[in-house]
Amino acid sequence: MNTHPGMDAVDVFHRGSRAVQDRVGVRDTADHVGRAIGQGIKPVAAAFLELQPLLIAGAADPATGRVWASPLSGAPGFVRATGPHRVSVAGGPPPTDPLATALTAPGTPVGTLALDPRTRRRMRLNGRLRPTGRGFAIEADRVFANCPKYLQKRETYDLTDRTPGPALRSAELTPAQAEFVAAADTFFVATVHTGGADVSHRGGNPGFVRADTPRELSWRDYPGNSMFLTLGNLETDPRAGLLFLDWTTGTALQLTGEARTEFAGDGERTVRFTLTEAVHTPAAVPLRWSAPEYSPANPARPR
Repeated sequence: MNTHPGMDAVDVFHRGSRAVQDRVGVRDTADHVGRAIGQGIKPVAAAFLELQPLLIAGAADPATGRVWASPLSGAPGFVRATGPHRVSVAGGPPPTDPLATALTAPGTPVGTLALDPRTRRRMRLNGRLRPTGRGFAIEADRVFANCPKYLQKRETYDLTDRTPGPALRSAELTPAQAEFVAAADTFFVATVHTGGADVSHRGGNPGFVRADTPRELSWRDYPGNSMFLTLGNLETDPRAGLLFLDWTTGTALQLTGEARTEFAGDGERTVRFTLTEAVHTPAAVPLRWSAPEYSPANPARPR
């Protein structure tokens, strides 16, 4: 797949994304926006990465095939560009993380998202993994920035020395976990397609995503950049991984399962996620962020 900037967008989007673009009627807009997708890491992007204490990674577990999204964190500089098409990450997830195996396997397709709540900026880099002596590197296939839409602003953070609690696995959400989901203003979704993986951000006012049952979640798909990379992946492969974070305590709730998109006649889209497994880890992330300022783009009423 050729993804150099300026190339025709047919080289950027696979048939799943094209199918959703055509259904919604935004192919021309997607072609225009898709020109921003490239393989190279520009100096401004490299400088952005070195300031970040958080990186979200998404991939499929090679043993089970399940797709997960995982938080990686450290002092700024733990993730950095080490070449025009390469990012290096120091460290990795703990052994109890469901992506621990995938993030040590050479050639694993990995999607990453660096998100800075302080500036409402985010950058996605997708490629293939190569283990290193200090962690792993990713050879980039796709590099691009996203607009700040639906991204909550958090002014400051502290890097703490908290110790992660035990990872608790289950086949459905507890009432407390369902409340955690309902209170979220942000979550991350990992998806895959043939030969690739991707991680995206979803945001809104609390209540924009809900646990309808202990094994079913749903959220409205708000208008975005019209590329439909996430929904396009789900069109061809329903596997998905969700990550919810407590931005104060560092608790992580990771979910894996399958998702499908429902298209209503009025143009509204709803994504419905069916849970296969949940992993709940207290204090998984050593970051304590300040209270959010909600994005002005968030719909006033989630539903």
